[in-house]
Amino acid sequence: MDALIIAAGYGSRLRALADSKPLAEICGVPLIELGIRQAAAAGAQKVVVVTGHEAERLEGFLAALAERSGIAIEPVRVSDWSVPNGYSVMAGAERIAGDYLLLMADHIFEAEILRHLAQQGSPDHGVTLAIDRRVRSKLIDPDDATWVQTGRCSLIREIGKHIETYNAVDCGAFLATPELAEAIAASIRDGQPGSLSNGMQRLADAARAATMDIGEAWWLDVDEPYYHRIAEEQAPLHLPELFAQQAEPGKV
Repeated sequence: MDALIIAAGYGSRLRALADSKPLAEICGVPLIELGIRQAAAAGAQKVVVVTGHEAERLEGFLAALAERSGIAIEPVRVSDWSVPNGYSVMAGAERIAGDYLLLMADHIFEAEILRHLAQQGSPDHGVTLAIDRRVRSKLIDPDDATWVQTGRCSLIREIGKHIETYNAVDCGAFLATPELAEAIAASIRDGQPGSLSNGMQRLADAARAATMDIGEAWWLDVDEPYYHRIAEEQAPLHLPELFAQQAEPGKV
């Protein structure tokens, strides 16, 4: 199994801390490094990283990280990083055969979430999304969250940032099959913008979008300075293995 990390966007809400959001540091360790090490710890043999904004700088860091960590990292650059994130999923998925973990570069997770998610494969599902049913948690930004409404067998009925009824929040971690990129491409052909959520909704409409409830496990979307401060306070407590192993955190 491989992993795909989306890291192409502008990251405007975190610009006060870093020109490149994937390179914003949590206690000295860049977000993208945390994501890659999380994916490898969950069993990924290769990590594909989709780059765009500040691509050359980020790709230079990835090359150095691959050398010092021994993790196979393959960058894939998109020419237009202003388009919806589904385009990044399609670009990265072209480099992967079979199922893969799909992660956002600004999300961090307790190890058990990704380890459990990696084991959720089923021929009955085109994608499985990690969800959190603690929708009133103070660790969730209600203005930026992607909400989820689940139905029978915990399948997704509706997903999006502006849906009216929901009972969970999207954690930003997926076990994807090739069906996900195909669904995004089909949504674009139908005239939709091409977001990841567009593809997810298409699979949901076909009863092919499953969920995995993370229970009480910890995760965080580090999307603005407030949540960056929380990450610096809490991430070393919840992810001690990722910070303890860094001899020279964040250095290329």
